Amino acid sequence: MRARDLLHTRPEGLYCPPGDFFIDPVRPVERALVTHGHADHARPGNGKVLATRETLDIMGIRYGEGFAGSAQVVRLGEAMEIGGARVTFHPAGHVLGSAQIAVEMDGMRIVASGDYKRRADPTCAAFEPIACDVFITEATFGLPVFRHPESAGETARLLESVRQFPERAHLVGAYALGKAQRVIRLLRDAGYGETIYIHGALARLCDYYVSQGIDLGPLAPATIESGTKDQFAGAIVVGTPSAFADRWARRFPDPVACFASGWMRIRQRAKQRGVELPLILSDHSDWDELTATITETGASEVWVTHGREEALVRWCALAGIAAQPLHLIGYEDEGD
Repeated sequence: MRARDLLHTRPEGLYCPPGDFFIDPVRPVERALVTHGHADHARPGNGKVLATRETLDIMGIRYGEGFAGSAQVVRLGEAMEIGGARVTFHPAGHVLGSAQIAVEMDGMRIVASGDYKRRADPTCAAFEPIACDVFITEATFGLPVFRHPESAGETARLLESVRQFPERAHLVGAYALGKAQRVIRLLRDAGYGETIYIHGALARLCDYYVSQGIDLGPLAPATIESGTKDQFAGAIVVGTPSAFADRWARRFPDPVACFASGWMRIRQRAKQRGVELPLILSDHSDWDELTATITETGASEVWVTHGREEALVRWCALAGIAAQPLHLIGYEDEGD
């Protein structure tokens, strides 16, 4: 069987003819298999959706319970037959509930990894390399310049700044799903036990993570109603990046603008966003993790999508691995 007979691209996204389903479609389809809950991968309006319990719960939180015609829970590692294709979901290490999707038929196995990272994340299951014939990899940080430092070191830099400037509030920009909860959990693991204040846009997702057994410690809303401006002196406040551009951010005393993202590796990006303390914390694999993962899968062919495809395709060619970009449109870096 040719790989493209099992999976190929259509305007709606990655399509499996034998199973008649799409993976992370960008347009509504009759049957969608969803890797994780970020909005560029999990969209409302599909007829049937298959995903992990956590991803379905997150879609319900974000879109309401009517986000699809029907929803089916898929357990990690549990095989199912869809049409003539055998499908299994495996941990991706990206955010809570995130999964890679392996599709097999007639001795051909393709793994669509979605978004993934390799380093430890206390808020989700760790990535598992899956042996396959074709590996579909993201390339968000698919350039050698992107080599991310250890997460504990970035957390330590934030806490050191809090100690040095007790009169200032530290405002940490972090995406609402996954990054915000990971930043909070990393702070707890570093021994920070004080109340962490959160923007209202994070509340439901933080509550959901806690309901799934992830201890985020004491949290409180960062609202005027719940406290005076002075209350936030020396505090850590976590909010969505967009919140830092509105009036909400101006209520805090002499704030230190922080942003947790892999893009903070690029100084100019931090400068453009007015970030005083850039924190290089990514929920995507860096260059070394991307190339190591490709090697570990043993894939003889690699398809590269959403990101810096060219450099990774070139690396594969030098390593003797057939590779090509998929040029899928509609995937962003929300999760970073």
